[in-house]
Amino acid sequence: MLKFFRRKTKRNTQENTNAREEAGRLFAAGQNCAQAVLQATTGIDDPQMLKMAKAFGGGVGGSKCLCGAVSGGVMALGLREKGHLADRLVDEFRQAQGATCCIALSRKFRWNSKEHKANCRLITEETAETVARLLEK
Repeated sequence: MLKFFRRKTKRNTQENTNAREEAGRLFAAGQNCAQAVLQATTGIDDPQMLKMAKAFGGGVGGSKCLCGAVSGGVMALGLREKGHLADRLVDEFRQAQGATCCIALSRKFRWNSKEHKANCRLITEETAETVARLLEK
């Protein structure tokens, strides 16, 4: 029985890593943070859904407030009937990043600079990994 538990844990860790890598790949390919987290954690490649998620990149409506990676993660949790874990995602994100607003997360960088985009990619990857873990619950 213990052997089965270890195997399951290893597989889940691999799935989380895959979501992280996929989110980074999607972000580098031109998707915003919300789109990348949503698609990487659900595996859904629906143009309408990605069009909807686009409005959450750079904070809702470009407001630079709630990070789109968090929004994409909340959407993924809701789609997988795990919306009750959204508060946990926000709490874990805030603990890991120190804030939830794009403006605070990007304070050190010129908006849309190479460094800013690298920071957003890292946040997107980390958020996808967290969402994938929460989806296992």
